[in-house]
Amino acid sequence: MTDKIENKVASYAIIGFGKIGQALAKTFARKGIEVSVATTRDPKSFAVNATAIGPTIIPTTLSEAVKADILFLAVPFGLHPDVAKALPTWQGKTIVDVTNAYGVSSEELGGQPSASVVAQAFTDGRLVKGFNHLIAAILEQDPAVHGGRRVVFLASDDDAAAAEIAELAEKLGFSPIKLGGLSEGGLLVQARGNSWGQLIFKDLVKFD
Repeated sequence: MTDKIENKVASYAIIGFGKIGQALAKTFARKGIEVSVATTRDPKSFAVNATAIGPTIIPTTLSEAVKADILFLAVPFGLHPDVAKALPTWQGKTIVDVTNAYGVSSEELGGQPSASVVAQAFTDGRLVKGFNHLIAAILEQDPAVHGGRRVVFLASDDDAAAAEIAELAEKLGFSPIKLGGLSEGGLLVQARGNSWGQLIFKDLVKFD
């Protein structure tokens, strides 16, 4: 831990440990990057699954996990307020919204993109929509494909946050493509009612 503090390396956490949360954990484990994983449950209840993925996957409590600098929100859409309550302010933290609001009506979202609704729950935090367009079975695979790298789409109203997550995506072996703001290109990776965004489920590979 000393080296990380001295070198100011960001800390990471995944909130939610279902199929998507575990797929994300595998991407970190593949690169030997430490990441905390948490749910609203006692970490002992999923510790076996976490340690089976790799030694850098650390099961912990939600109250500990939210101390990380960058958090992946991998809970079912609608549970984000429960996570947001874990801190009075999310200032200085970046939240990667991996949720999908399929089946949630536009009226329920107040006519906003689902990611904007999620962002409002995390007071003063910086939100990036990303890593949500791939199903777990694809997301967990090695992103190095036939000499190229699997694409992950990122959208944010905060350019610095998008750049930060793009850098992390590169570190994890992906090829990030920034789509612009949440209500611009970001709509391509957000479900609206019973319709999926045009880029959801598109498994693309970029060749440099």
